[in-house]
Amino acid sequence: MDLDWLRDFLELAEHRNFSRAADARHVSQPAFSRRIRALEDWVGTPLFARGPSGVTVTPAGRHLRPLVEGVLRDLDRARRETRDFGEREMATLSIAATHALSFTFFPGWIRRHVRFDDLGTLNLLSDSMEACEQAMLGGEVHFLLCHHHADAPTRLEPDRVESARVGDDLLVPLSAPGGDGRPAWPLPGAAGRPSRLLAYSPASGLGRIVAGCPLTRDAAAHMETGFTSHLAATLLTMAREGHGVAWLPRTLAQDDIAQGRLVRAGAEAFDIAIEIRLFRSPDCRNRAADALWCGLADA
Repeated sequence: MDLDWLRDFLELAEHRNFSRAADARHVSQPAFSRRIRALEDWVGTPLFARGPSGVTVTPAGRHLRPLVEGVLRDLDRARRETRDFGEREMATLSIAATHALSFTFFPGWIRRHVRFDDLGTLNLLSDSMEACEQAMLGGEVHFLLCHHHADAPTRLEPDRVESARVGDDLLVPLSAPGGDGRPAWPLPGAAGRPSRLLAYSPASGLGRIVAGCPLTRDAAAHMETGFTSHLAATLLTMAREGHGVAWLPRTLAQDDIAQGRLVRAGAEAFDIAIEIRLFRSPDCRNRAADALWCGLADA
């Protein structure tokens, strides 16, 4: 019996549609269907009724659903508690940080707040905002370090996940300069020649922030999207090479701005003031994580 079969079962019970449930589980529909059939064979009775009008859960499936939810919940709790028990002696600290902050803000910030002589291991997960949120919600890391704006949604519920402001940043629309030193791709764009947008993908937290601010959202709507990535560093390189305009964190782009490789593409009204915020996991705790959080409160 594979635990993935149980997760597939819950997804199909929720969606009542094989295609949507398979998409949610990131597998092909034929593979998903085989796994559901394998679970039914293992249980020994049908869990779903297939018909022209869709999928319905059988009485046996309705009986099984809360049992499966309880099993998976207990296994997740056992995994977290066992891992936390082992980490208490090693004082391991795990932090997820978005790519841009991982190599700009994080190194200096962590040196100021952690005594490495007292720490067993520091683990840094550098990924997109979407992946970092998933790691946090899955209890895999103690903290999440990311850019934050009140108008941008996150999956971290404020009544459940504590957070602290640890820095400030600014998203600035930047372009390579033209021959006259002015932006090659100005905002809001010349008549008949809209500026080209170097956009963030949906997995990016910075993309959510740009999309969540009315002025930048309206400006982007009138631009041609020429390139998309969840990496701010990649968008910076594309902007530097003259491929369009990107809203970039000032902490990331400050050297290029100082050297004249990037210039402001629009007025300061297009800037977005953002916070650098540390979110604390409600589930993943140990002595090292408590010490870091208490240190922030005392600072």
